[in-house]
Amino acid sequence: MSAGELGLALSVFLACAVEAVEALTIVLAVGTTRGWRSALAGVGAAMLALAAIVAALGPALTALPIDLLRVLVGGLLLIFGLQWLRKAILRAAGLKAKHDERETYAQERRAAQAAGRGGAGFDAYAFAISFKGVLLEGLEVAFIVLTFGANQHRIPLAAAAAAAAVLLVAAAGAAARAPLAKVPENLMKFAVGVMLTSFGMFWGAEGAGASWPGGDAALLAIIPGVLLAAIVMTRAVGRAQPPVAGGEIAAAPAEAREEATVRAWRA
Repeated sequence: MSAGELGLALSVFLACAVEAVEALTIVLAVGTTRGWRSALAGVGAAMLALAAIVAALGPALTALPIDLLRVLVGGLLLIFGLQWLRKAILRAAGLKAKHDERETYAQERRAAQAAGRGGAGFDAYAFAISFKGVLLEGLEVAFIVLTFGANQHRIPLAAAAAAAAVLLVAAAGAAARAPLAKVPENLMKFAVGVMLTSFGMFWGAEGAGASWPGGDAALLAIIPGVLLAAIVMTRAVGRAQPPVAGGEIAAAPAEAREEATVRAWRA
């Protein structure tokens, strides 16, 4: 397996695992509160929809000229990767609240308990919430599977990595019967942001006509470089915590801290 294929499988696996943990929390909350039958039906319907999206778009993407495909995929991965990386840096610097699966689970349970019940049998609320949660979290994974897989004409490999992540998270959730709060989700998001950004740079440059020294082996230098830059940025942002109205930025809400830091950097 080449460095590119290994990076493909690892990136897809980590991204899918993160999204699967978040979807699992929603399904667990709805299932334990309102019943599993309709909740699992929603999960199944969402998985079928995602499989159909991948099956429909995969051949269309692989039919594009390789240079155009690499520029397109590289640009999209940079957009998504930098978004993931930006949020991960802000979380690591303490300027954005970290995702808490226990709190999300409690919120979803309260919402499920407050929703009125329909008639006996099929629970439309449980079906709709599970379907929406899995579909929305899965769409980003489907995008990553399609872009990574189509660029290297290895959609089956990308799909296999995604399936492995889903099965692992589902098995862990079934065994724990609770949200996977101990999974280092924020660290995984940081890693995914680094990987997406690195591959976006690599493939985008290749599509534009650049030639990387060593071919796929150049990823072994690009990924650590992006990681180092992200760590430096995290520390720099963490030190640049300007005061906000009413006290220091550390004591302010996450949104106010983020906005104040952005203003300080622009100044």
